[in-house]
Amino acid sequence: MQIAIHHTSDSFSDHWIEYCKKNNINYKIVNAFDNDIICQLKDCDALMWHHHHGHFKDVLAARKILFALEHAGVKVFPDFKTGWHFDDKVAQKYILEAIDAPLVPSYVFYDRKEAEDWAKQTTYPKVFKLKGGAGAANVKLIKSRAEAFKVIGKSFGKGFSQFDRMGNLSDRYKKFRSGSGSLLLVLKGVARLFIPTDFAKQQSPERGYVYFQEFIPDNNHDTRVVVIGGQKAAAEKRYVRKNDFRASGSGSFSYDNIDTNAVKISFEVSKRLGLQAVAFDFVLDEEGKPLIVELSYGFGARGISEAPGYWDSQLNWHADRFNPQQWMIENIINSLEPADVSRQSVD
Repeated sequence: MQIAIHHTSDSFSDHWIEYCKKNNINYKIVNAFDNDIICQLKDCDALMWHHHHGHFKDVLAARKILFALEHAGVKVFPDFKTGWHFDDKVAQKYILEAIDAPLVPSYVFYDRKEAEDWAKQTTYPKVFKLKGGAGAANVKLIKSRAEAFKVIGKSFGKGFSQFDRMGNLSDRYKKFRSGSGSLLLVLKGVARLFIPTDFAKQQSPERGYVYFQEFIPDNNHDTRVVVIGGQKAAAEKRYVRKNDFRASGSGSFSYDNIDTNAVKISFEVSKRLGLQAVAFDFVLDEEGKPLIVELSYGFGARGISEAPGYWDSQLNWHADRFNPQQWMIENIINSLEPADVSRQSVD
């Protein structure tokens, strides 16, 4: 048995490599962008790749390569069921509605007139989102019909850049004011007003659709639940940023009084969809019921890795360390056919 790992710094792959070394698992570091990558994997039983929504080459190629290998019978992470809807909130709307999961009411339009007709009769505020983006990027609170018409017009006009320059600067300034960011980061944000990111330059503007969600009031935090292999789950509260409505990217976590209904729903949806790994974000409606905002196979692990324990699929609590990346690779290994294995690592 040999596991191929596409390695990039500050990703899940650091932990996968560490696990292989510690447990004498054969592994092979590969560059999945090599022209002959399929040939390079002939002696491997699986490929693991923590592809990132903000890396243009990953967006361009990762799913094509992973799903091609999966069609050929190679185990991959993330697999098709886990990864096809990654960083696509519109796709997530469809898949969650298809299984009657408790989703925050969401609306997508592919016709400008239909969107404007809806905007005339709906109530406000609403939350406008682009289908891609993490850390609360590309998310705005729409407080009036006029604001809705403005984003609808832009959505069916020149579109939106994948990188919100003013939003980025505003976030950096707020973090600086709160003491959680530096003046240097603010200055870099100012520079980004004039120099877009490489990703923004390469990626086409988002247009031709418009997506809204209901704004669920009176939530000072959301709840993130991470489920690995449908068997283990941990959770954290992420507090809303000061003078904002968004929790994602706040960096403020708590692990007390987690709503176990959200954990239960997470297990159920993860199993129903056959997900290898997933992070669900929840808010509570006016009746205190958890509603899913979005989901993702890729997630920031810093907060969740500090959870004081985890639940098993029977909702039994285990006061033990939660290591999501380790369980990812363990699940891949356990899914492989038993075979004679050489236990020497390959660098």
